[in-house]
Amino acid sequence: MAPSITEEPLANRTADLKSEPLKAAANPSSDPSIYEAHHQQFLADGQPTSTSAWIERARHVAGIFAQDAAARDIENLSPRAEIALLKSSGLLKVLGPKAYGGGGESWETGYRAIREVARGDGSLGMLLGYHLLWSTTANVVGSEEQKNRVQKLIIENNYFLGGAVNPRDNDLKITDNGDHLIFDGFKHFNTGGVVSDLTVLEGVLEGTENHIFAIVPTSQPGIQFAHNWNNIGLRLTESGSVRISQVSVPWTDALGWDAKAKTPDPAILTIPFATLLLPTIQLVFSNFYVGIAQGSLDFAKGYTAKNTRAWPYGGDNKEKATDEFYILQKYGSFFAHLRAAETLLDRAGAEIAQIYSKYSEDRKVTERERGEVAEWVASAKVVATDTGLRVTGGVFEVTGSRATGKGVGLDRFWRDIRTHSLHDPVAYKEREVGEFVLLDKIPEPTWYT
Repeated sequence: MAPSITEEPLANRTADLKSEPLKAAANPSSDPSIYEAHHQQFLADGQPTSTSAWIERARHVAGIFAQDAAARDIENLSPRAEIALLKSSGLLKVLGPKAYGGGGESWETGYRAIREVARGDGSLGMLLGYHLLWSTTANVVGSEEQKNRVQKLIIENNYFLGGAVNPRDNDLKITDNGDHLIFDGFKHFNTGGVVSDLTVLEGVLEGTENHIFAIVPTSQPGIQFAHNWNNIGLRLTESGSVRISQVSVPWTDALGWDAKAKTPDPAILTIPFATLLLPTIQLVFSNFYVGIAQGSLDFAKGYTAKNTRAWPYGGDNKEKATDEFYILQKYGSFFAHLRAAETLLDRAGAEIAQIYSKYSEDRKVTERERGEVAEWVASAKVVATDTGLRVTGGVFEVTGSRATGKGVGLDRFWRDIRTHSLHDPVAYKEREVGEFVLLDKIPEPTWYT
């Protein structure tokens, strides 16, 4: 029997890889000791105690990551050192209840922290964002007992969470085995799993159409990573495939289910509140897109000032590139669009935070309220995607041909946004917003809305 979040590991089980892609060797990992001085500084400074201090802590972490982000992207080491830094910084706990040692901050602060970290390294901003979503899963689809138990476990142990919850994979099956459930199947994407302490599993109970979420220890024989994430962007997110082989979970860990009746609790799982995870994570995406784009502009500014040469054949020749009209115009346009995108993200974040603040206790959010906040999130996704791709692709126009060198690393920003912005087509978000504007139609909750 594999361990649950309430049990100790038992005997090992033999894996059955079936017909999935062959397992590759694990990537070498970065060494947590490289950040030892920062670990000690965070320990001495203690956990932030105000919203502004949390944002400053995120900004500090981003600055550390930005120093060697280009080299890290090329090396493509599994980011154990960087996850350790996120842990010692306290950022994994920013949303956690103060009663268990968390920051007690709202999603409004969480989103800003994600954006700041992504500004230094897109992969790490994404991993922080996914962790914050998965770490609050039980708050949305779990019972009060499960919510408190899971939060206590995560915050007191400073655990990092990954998730095997790709909704387009439907081959992870769950079977009833007495007091336990057995998860068995395969997921093509499992963000952060390789470097996680806990993994969120999701599948369909055999013989039903009912989905079950459960949180399990990652380090167990039944969770086998393929180590096959080698995409053009977000290279440090360890988002490769995972085989779930006979992972046993107590019925009491099935989030939002009645463990005795073995049925979903309708008071938890059939109400609009239970669908809030979807707009919540969609806004996570938009925040790290804009953070990455802001990081690209930061990087480009330094490069232009130091390395870019003025064009000598324009008829209005300048001595420095920073005096060139078209360069100033481009930077002004990029900055203005990013400022507008950030303002929209902050408004959408405030809407999400308000929903949780108002309804976390009684869960009585209406379909209309849920739909309207989803449209704030969809609008932000459209703007963040368009602006992010425009800025990260456009910075080459203000840096010059030498900025395309692999060692420079300016391309990583575009690669990161391009990779994740294909997660779900933004055209459907535009249509969704159009239906809201033209027909006053709120979106029906789906795995992507």
